[in-house]
Amino acid sequence: MNISKDIINNVEVLTIQNDHLKCDAVPALGGKIMSVYNKDLQKEFLWKNQNLDLAVKQTGDDYDSNFLGGIDELIPNDIPENIDGIDYPDHGELWTTPLSYEIRENKIILTGSLRLSGLFYQKTIYLNEDSPSIMLYYIIRNDSPAVKKFLWKMHAALQIKKGDRLVTPAQKGKVVDIAYSRFSNTNEFDWPMIEKTDASEVPGKNNEMDFFFLYDIPVAEMKFLGGNKGHEFRYSYDKTVFPFQWYFASYGGFLNHYTAILEPCSAMPLSVNDAKQLNQCTVLQPDEELSTQVRIYAGKVQT
Repeated sequence: MNISKDIINNVEVLTIQNDHLKCDAVPALGGKIMSVYNKDLQKEFLWKNQNLDLAVKQTGDDYDSNFLGGIDELIPNDIPENIDGIDYPDHGELWTTPLSYEIRENKIILTGSLRLSGLFYQKTIYLNEDSPSIMLYYIIRNDSPAVKKFLWKMHAALQIKKGDRLVTPAQKGKVVDIAYSRFSNTNEFDWPMIEKTDASEVPGKNNEMDFFFLYDIPVAEMKFLGGNKGHEFRYSYDKTVFPFQWYFASYGGFLNHYTAILEPCSAMPLSVNDAKQLNQCTVLQPDEELSTQVRIYAGKVQT
């Protein structure tokens, strides 16, 4: 196990690696994971926007035009929204919040406070020595005097090719927004078949998009299979923390990007205010703390 530091475009990047994986994290961008590289497969799993350089962002910046790729996390919201009297920026606070870090016992511990929401955030990154897996241990605490209802979402942008496939135990699906979808049916459907199409399979670059809510999930797992290459990227997590999955994929229709984004999520639908009304979001009382672990597997297909 080895942890090293580098400076890219005046931005510090931390690299943690072992015999299986090399993983890059950026403290200044909310702990964004920029690279998940499997050494045995000689494969980079994460998609990167080649039109953008690594750079520090400011609160209130537009997310889409600054979409660098990699793995972000969204807290406490997705769309810009006023929640309990507080105006939250596009895609939440974390992605523009610089975090402090500590390296201890072959682990990277990233820590920070989200100024608007008053949430404390900590992510510990370490690697599994027995498999190509990244272990992420989280602590989120409400340091504000008010009850906080919010969204927390993973956001892994993956490299894709025609014939790749999303594999999820979700029973039901629903189009989030037809403006970001190749499908016009907004009714609930049995995943993955919609309009006589298997929505789990990636088409070629056809200038279209997908955007789904996925739910009724018996097993907390969301994975992406790489066509005939025999590799997979898989999220495993606690279903009580992330009971929903979102899936966004651009086949050229979103800013000419060709990527699929896996998004285990604590809330549904898009608006936190709407999710609050349905009791479908994360809730923390003052001083209440949430701790959980997420595993990312990035390697050969496991059967």
